[in-house]
Amino acid sequence: MNTTFRNLRNIGVIAHVDAGKTTTTERILFYTGEHHRIGTVDAGNTRMDFDPQERQRGITIHSAAVTVHWHGTQINLIDTPGHIDFNIEVKRSLRVLDGAVVVFDGVAGVEPQTETNWRLADQYRVPRIAFVNKLDRTGADFARVVEMMATRLGVRALPLQLPIGTEGDFRGVVDLLTMRALLWDRDDASQPPRDAEIPVNLLQEAARQRAKLIEAIVEHDDALLAAWLQGDELPLADLRAGLRRATLCNALVPVLAGSAFRNRGVEPLLDAVVDYLPRPGEALAEQPEADPQGPLAALAFKVATDDHGTMVFVRLYRGRLRRGDMVFNSSTGRSERVSRLYEVHADQRVEKDELVAGDIAGIVGLKDTLTGHTLSDRAHALQLESIDVAEPVIDLALEPQCQADSQGLLRALQILQREDPSLRVRQDAESGQTILSGMGELQLEVAVETLRSRHGVNVSVGRPQVAYRETITREVEAHHLHRKQSGGPGQFAELTLRFVPLARGEGFRFEQQVVGGAIPREFIPAVEQGIRRAALSGVLAGMPVVDFSATLVDGRAHVRDSSALAFELAAAAAFREAMAKADPQLLEPVMAVEVLTPLDHLGDVIGDLHRRRGTVLGQEARGVTAVAVQAQAPLQAMFGYISQLRALTAGRASFSMQHAHYAAAPEAALALAA
Repeated sequence: MNTTFRNLRNIGVIAHVDAGKTTTTERILFYTGEHHRIGTVDAGNTRMDFDPQERQRGITIHSAAVTVHWHGTQINLIDTPGHIDFNIEVKRSLRVLDGAVVVFDGVAGVEPQTETNWRLADQYRVPRIAFVNKLDRTGADFARVVEMMATRLGVRALPLQLPIGTEGDFRGVVDLLTMRALLWDRDDASQPPRDAEIPVNLLQEAARQRAKLIEAIVEHDDALLAAWLQGDELPLADLRAGLRRATLCNALVPVLAGSAFRNRGVEPLLDAVVDYLPRPGEALAEQPEADPQGPLAALAFKVATDDHGTMVFVRLYRGRLRRGDMVFNSSTGRSERVSRLYEVHADQRVEKDELVAGDIAGIVGLKDTLTGHTLSDRAHALQLESIDVAEPVIDLALEPQCQADSQGLLRALQILQREDPSLRVRQDAESGQTILSGMGELQLEVAVETLRSRHGVNVSVGRPQVAYRETITREVEAHHLHRKQSGGPGQFAELTLRFVPLARGEGFRFEQQVVGGAIPREFIPAVEQGIRRAALSGVLAGMPVVDFSATLVDGRAHVRDSSALAFELAAAAAFREAMAKADPQLLEPVMAVEVLTPLDHLGDVIGDLHRRRGTVLGQEARGVTAVAVQAQAPLQAMFGYISQLRALTAGRASFSMQHAHYAAAPEAALALAA
């Protein structure tokens, strides 16, 4: 590992929708001097949510990058969406970031999307610090949120602060390392916190929490532990260094307190970003070594298109990149020229002459580079871990309103797919309609509005439909002989395939057991391609077939008449024959649902979920008068749920929903899918 680290932090801000993530980011921009006016989500004038749809809807849709400076440290910050429909933005941001600030609602605590984002950060081994926000709200409870982090996320959450005052009286924090109080006497963002003695009523609790904090730190550092056991007073710098090391290896998660809307707690949060989150090359998960003098290694993680053209956002892991350089795309095998380099500040750009290992920036000029592609030096080509994209669960039929819009629709959909790889486009074989698939109704609604407003394409839109899948339920073998002779070279391919069902979520696997060269090796990839192509449309309802393995057992080729096309056609035919004999089954997406309802409407909410074929998994008190109900329900039954929920609860309940898994659908669903 390179020991010379840049004084730079690449971090993301992640949270459940409405936890205050964008509000926190806006305060960060103000306190670091990046922006001299604080925008608000309600007013629609935030710096990071600059897209017209974001401002209109009051939510973050696209991840936005900005560069700020705090006490001599450069911070590249990415503000990510909190809504599950746009989770691809969180995933591809976490893939390239070194650390993250996770914002928690002080009342709601660990919410479903927070948990999903936390698991993504676990997947990429991203060190985190937690910011418990909205502590000025009625029902806010800092200690309860910390406990929820431990129980629901399974982490060692370590408070670095204690809140001073509760709910509307929240006015400051106790810093447990320095044992000093930070007080915000007014909501004025321009006023720094006042250093003060710890209030008498908190002294005993602060001493107890500090002892627990020090004990947790020394557990992960042998030198500190030895000194602590001898009764030595541990220097503040040593404690911070020990906490930093434990945070970087994800052994501990520092927790801070505040209210971003009231401008309280943001400066200590920035200090914690600098003190405890990693520099480029310092995180244990980072590969390759962050050497600015080494051969280029960069990952493209986002593509954005606007009136000025296409910009590819990249993270440089190694080497340097200059304007005019040729780069090798290891994912496509092609070389491309870099026209311009930009440091991105939300919707503004600052042109750069050079990027260095550790930088996150935008590149203009790359025409064939997509999300997840690796850029490298041709002589030192490598493939970085890409970015997985979940399968869509909801379909929408689109039709251009006039013939003139047909070509424009195709071009616009290609741009949308480049920007958001979680969107999929296909043509329905029977109706000829264009089908746009995505992760949720809101994502598709935003996509359609983008077609109209940005691309000027007028489309008619059908009702959202569930993206069903098909699978097989028993093992079968299929033998197929493809032979065609019509003068000149013929077509010949003979093969035997075995199909076996797999567990839910395992997708498709292909293997081959052909011995003795019965099928030439160059034709075997065509067999897999034929199966994949045929599996796009099953025999029950024409839906994609998933969760099965195909094994090429045996076959035969002709010395003159065999070709890759012949084997592809034979494999497709064998698949269709096998599918009909393998007891095919329709699968439907099942959603994880959390409903937040007043206590007096709990029975009505649970009864309605049961009528929707839902299964209630648990309940959890939220404050004194509200209950969070965790359930699972099929997506088909959840269309229009918000209207019914509001009617049941006089508009007082809310819910969130995200895809959990696919499960066998009832027979009645076949008519809906067909």
